Amino acid sequence: MTIRTTAAELIREKRDGATLREEEIARLVAGIVDGSVSDGQVAAFAMAVYFRGMTREECASLTRAMSRSGAVLDWPDLGGPILDKHSTGGVGDKVSLILAPVVAACGGFVPMISGRSLGHTGGTLDKLGSIPGYDTTPDVGRFQVAVRAAGCAIVGQTAALVPADRRLYAIRDVTATVDSIPLITASILSKKLAAGLDALVMDIKVGSGAFAPSLETATVLAESLLAVAEDAGLRAGALLTDMAQVLGHHVGNALEVREAIDFLTGKKRESRLHAVTVALASDLLVLGGLARDDVEGSAAVEKALGSGAAAERFTRMVTALGGPPDLVERPERHLARAPVELAVVPDVAGVVTRVRRRRSGGP
Repeated sequence: MTIRTTAAELIREKRDGATLREEEIARLVAGIVDGSVSDGQVAAFAMAVYFRGMTREECASLTRAMSRSGAVLDWPDLGGPILDKHSTGGVGDKVSLILAPVVAACGGFVPMISGRSLGHTGGTLDKLGSIPGYDTTPDVGRFQVAVRAAGCAIVGQTAALVPADRRLYAIRDVTATVDSIPLITASILSKKLAAGLDALVMDIKVGSGAFAPSLETATVLAESLLAVAEDAGLRAGALLTDMAQVLGHHVGNALEVREAIDFLTGKKRESRLHAVTVALASDLLVLGGLARDDVEGSAAVEKALGSGAAAERFTRMVTALGGPPDLVERPERHLARAPVELAVVPDVAGVVTRVRRRRSGGP
């Protein structure tokens, strides 16, 4: 059995359609982290995967190697399940800003490792970066303290967490390989595995504003994510949601934070944003053992919103990570305003349809 040893050999083999072994992928990932694999070689590898794809086993190997490329978090004695949600990205998608404090208010703990903008979609970290003082890249210690204090914390990849993905993520964004399903799968799940999760729900966007414009492509991505999550022993669910139009009323970092605050406080809740948030949050509560079914989960979500408990968790998170403690009460004092604002009006009224749902593992 021949084991390819150099990055150039591995890239050539993948370019020509060969299947890479787990130890070969692990060696390549180690080189991405320590810098012995150049930016050009990382880009070439990404392009080879884009055109040649990966088997399920290769993708699982890449995911495992990336998840172990830095620190893997442990959460002893929190008193609740470690839960998270990930979206493949969409225009106006501010669900994470709402869902994390909602789930925290329902008894879960949400250590959410998010990314910046990728391709045409805005990133959750970019939105949070519009909050004065908010530390989007705290060290692991501060991240863990924030999760304990607020029940949730949304941060980026620090030097200690999944460094292989951080480098590959940036190179994918400039090499037109963003929409490679194996690379999307490995990127999403490596961060979630490193976060030490018990369960994960994934929002796969479908439509003209998504990376997956067709139902067929979105379904393939969902199946890839669920299969690799199952291989890793992570309970996971996937929902396909509409991204043929903007989600919510606002697009723009500070504007979306303001809309999330208005949603949490009950001032204004756009119907499609509400439907997506409730569906994802209730699914996650079921996966995490905090609700028996979607009916009970949805009721818990509405209670967390209606009681103000979710808004209070959002305030705790912002404060724990250095943001202003009065952000929810006085957002206009802290969030920048655009010189020109245009209303976003969805072309189609109504709620998002749950197109497909499958779960890996059991509660």
